[in-house]
Amino acid sequence: MNLHINGQRVEVPDAIRTIDELLAHFDLSDKMLVVEHNATILHREDHAGAQVAEGHQIEIVHFVGGG
Repeated sequence: MNLHINGQRVEVPDAIRTIDELLAHFDLSDKMLVVEHNATILHREDHAGAQVAEGHQIEIVHFVGGG
């Protein structure tokens, strides 16, 4: 399945059905981040129920600490 992630077309396994599964696929499940799915910002508790499908637009923003 092809998704648009952070402005790039990315092919992911068809078995991925939710944002939670997508984040796990990229080893991002335990990271501090914000996900925008088709122009809607998701709360972390909504990741498991947010379905992904061919062509969906996803933005993943990581928080980086520094000083």
